[in-house]
Amino acid sequence: MKTIRTSTLDICYEEDGPTSGPPILLLHGWPDAPRGWNSVAQVLQGQGWRTIIPYLRGFSPTRFLSDQTPRDGSYVALAQDAIDLADALELGRFCVVGHDWGARTAYTLAALIPNRISAAVGLSTAYQPRGQFSVPDLEQSRRYWYQWFQCTNGGADAVRKNPIAFARIQWDTWSPPGWFDEAEFAETSRYFNDPDWAAITLNSYRSRWIPDEKSDPRYAPLYRTLSVIEKVSPPTLMIRGKSDYCVDSKQFENCETFFTGEFRRLELDGVGHFPHREAPSLVAEAIVEFLSPHLNIASDSAIISANHA
Repeated sequence: MKTIRTSTLDICYEEDGPTSGPPILLLHGWPDAPRGWNSVAQVLQGQGWRTIIPYLRGFSPTRFLSDQTPRDGSYVALAQDAIDLADALELGRFCVVGHDWGARTAYTLAALIPNRISAAVGLSTAYQPRGQFSVPDLEQSRRYWYQWFQCTNGGADAVRKNPIAFARIQWDTWSPPGWFDEAEFAETSRYFNDPDWAAITLNSYRSRWIPDEKSDPRYAPLYRTLSVIEKVSPPTLMIRGKSDYCVDSKQFENCETFFTGEFRRLELDGVGHFPHREAPSLVAEAIVEFLSPHLNIASDSAIISANHA
């Protein structure tokens, strides 16, 4: 396991593929772990890509350096972690692919540091202009029950007491049945037992809907920057399953209006909220086909500080 140290974290990550290959950051979602990318990553590596897959904050073995650091689970915080990792690895321009939380982080990166993102791919979640969340219609609100649940004190306590059981509900209900076995869930869910997993999970969702939910002040400048960015320029591909029972298709309507570069949307029949796990060959093929024309990174090694994004 490889590790880099930032001002707040020891970020653990997995890296494979040709060291001279074009770098691609694969960001996992919630509730998942880097192993969810295994099948897709193997295809990318076979095509010559250098894959870099971090464990997001809150997901062991990535760890906070101090008990006093606010457990900020916002996408700005996750994006800063990704930038810190890219800086430490001396990546100038790179491609980024994300699922769920990882997808929202990928869009945030495309908004904040477009001059470093060659292209982005987001799976299963749509772009939020200016990083703002608004209460959705009744159908999507029903699907978001797990978010409202966490906004209650009793719900938050339940997540802290039994994080794995809470995660299991999402695996059981967000996709058509039969896409995973018990061994795979057991292996993935062991990363959810760290108390920081519950803390980051709760902060990520509660901060969307509860005013004054605690945040880390060090990210305030990035929040301000993001709050005025509506459109993003890097080429972007969105992939969603047509049988996603978590995020309704309406959330993706008119998404193209927020992208000034190339934009594509791919919908997969019979696939739920975890396309990279449920249909890895189709997802890997789509990623390679979309990203390959946008590499343009071999000669660019400039590091651009996130503070100037």
